Amino acid sequence: MLSAEQSLLFVIDVQGNLYESMHDKLFLLENLKKLIPGVMVFGVPVILTEQIKIGATIPEIAGLMSGVQPFTKGEFSCLGNEKIMDHLKGLKKRQVIVSGIETHVCVYQTVMDLLERGYEVHLVADAVSSRTRGNREIALERMVQEGAKLTSTEIVLFELAKTAEDPRFRDIFKIVK
Repeated sequence: MLSAEQSLLFVIDVQGNLYESMHDKLFLLENLKKLIPGVMVFGVPVILTEQIKIGATIPEIAGLMSGVQPFTKGEFSCLGNEKIMDHLKGLKKRQVIVSGIETHVCVYQTVMDLLERGYEVHLVADAVSSRTRGNREIALERMVQEGAKLTSTEIVLFELAKTAEDPRFRDIFKIVK
């Protein structure tokens, strides 16, 4: 199970026109708006990325992450970027929660690289998307076959809380209801 002390969250490329072309984009946004503040309640660090040439992170997401500076990348895999990789190593976390777009491109390649490097990957199925449902589904299946753990926004948040007696649970309950 996830541990707040060992986890970090990737929010990959939720940007401008790319976001606008996502399959079921409002469902994606609804879950990201729970996931991001939810993990922050537990002090889980967030790595925000932006793919070059497609604009800034959408305001609804950027506004949730005060003080989190995005990493700009040209690579599809976040781990192909030296600055992101150095930051990831510096955090010294072994559990990586992954969200963002597109499931079959940047999310997929990042997850494959994380698994190859021995990270425990928790892929938030309701917080990733692609332009087509088919590409999303195929990518999810491939990542699970390779060892990623499929999860959901609420599973992540309740795993981090572990108990209703956690003083932060009230904040999580407000976020998910």
